[in-house]
Amino acid sequence: MVTDLNTAIWNTLAAFLTFCIFSFLYKDNPFYKIAEHIVVGVSAGYFAVILYWNGLVPKLWNPVVKQGRWYYLIPGFLGLIMWTRFSKKYAWISRFSISFYMGIATGVAVPLYMQNFVIRQLSSTMLPVHFKNSVGFFNLLIIVGVLCALIYFFFSKEHKGAMGSAARVGIWTLMVGFGAGFGLTVMGRVSLLIDRVIFLRDYFVSIFKHLI
Repeated sequence: MVTDLNTAIWNTLAAFLTFCIFSFLYKDNPFYKIAEHIVVGVSAGYFAVILYWNGLVPKLWNPVVKQGRWYYLIPGFLGLIMWTRFSKKYAWISRFSISFYMGIATGVAVPLYMQNFVIRQLSSTMLPVHFKNSVGFFNLLIIVGVLCALIYFFFSKEHKGAMGSAARVGIWTLMVGFGAGFGLTVMGRVSLLIDRVIFLRDYFVSIFKHLI
């Protein structure tokens, strides 16, 4: 009975917050702001706890206290002095840890970026072209579309004649890509909406069953 009561309370709160968020479709109102602040506050608290137990404890506290790896105090100290950013007098101290972090992050990010966004894109464009089936034809379309899209961003020569035609094809290719990305985003948002609608339906159905 206690479990059912707790479930009913939390489901009622979830339904109320869902309606508060949906109320923004009418206009901005205090109920929407209350729900927004609750979501932001709960999310901040949740991620703070996650960072503590998944970051600070296993990566700093346990290595230092339980394993005696005192050199872990160096990155811990660098992370600690980042908080001096909130002090006007000692804000300059945080520059050391920020510059150290940015240097390492840049060195790690550049090879990963080249691997994921340059080399992988090049290898995905180097496709076999043949007319035995539809796969080869679509591979040809991909290659032509990529080349035309690159020509569209080539501004050293005026887009006239063949260059202009290729650039226009590149524009259409970009529009197809943007449209597909937008459609995928909308599908994701609609799936979230469907999930909320199903939740509200099940919630009200359960209420009616208990009332009847």
